[in-house]
Amino acid sequence: MADYASRRTVMVDTQVRPSDVTSFPIIDAMLAVPREAYLPADKREAAYADANIDLGGGRVVLEPRTIAKMLEALDIQPGEGVLDLGCGLGYTTALMARLAEFVVAVEDDPARAEEAQAILSDQGVDNAAVIEGPLAEGAARSGPYDVIVLQGAAEHLPPALADQLRDGGRIGLIHADGRLGEARVGYKFDGALTWRRAFNAGAPVVPGFEKHQAFTL
Repeated sequence: MADYASRRTVMVDTQVRPSDVTSFPIIDAMLAVPREAYLPADKREAAYADANIDLGGGRVVLEPRTIAKMLEALDIQPGEGVLDLGCGLGYTTALMARLAEFVVAVEDDPARAEEAQAILSDQGVDNAAVIEGPLAEGAARSGPYDVIVLQGAAEHLPPALADQLRDGGRIGLIHADGRLGEARVGYKFDGALTWRRAFNAGAPVVPGFEKHQAFTL
């Protein structure tokens, strides 16, 4: 039987800490949440590799380093509400549920959404809920949110998502520019987003977030 707990510690010590992630709540969350539990059975052996894990259809579970650095850049606080777009089977949702007051996750694959909710419940994550629907539409009914995170890359941000971000809130995503990518955090002030570069990262463009003629990040 694989010793996932030891692999989890090695992941934090070799991928997360050396990447300038110093927040104790983030490190504690990544040590506590079993990444393998939130992956398809045939992907669990790769749970702690320093690479994105392919879920098919242009979707991935982002590598641990990218997730940790994005969480550090977003600085999620205990009283905040988070929208997790493209949660897969719920790994990032579980991490952020340990940092925030609540997490609403959106998954566009019905079977995956149902399985994610079941895993989160089984793991005792009681301040998160998974909603099935188009990722680009978010989940306006539960908003506005203090933090929105896209689990993948975007060339275009649908306006509906910016509208679901509370003034003073942050949105994190990987901006795709051809084959290159960089994680960016958008800060909303007076209804407008101001983007800042956080770090280099790569991921496929999430369906629904492809470049739009009228608007690019």
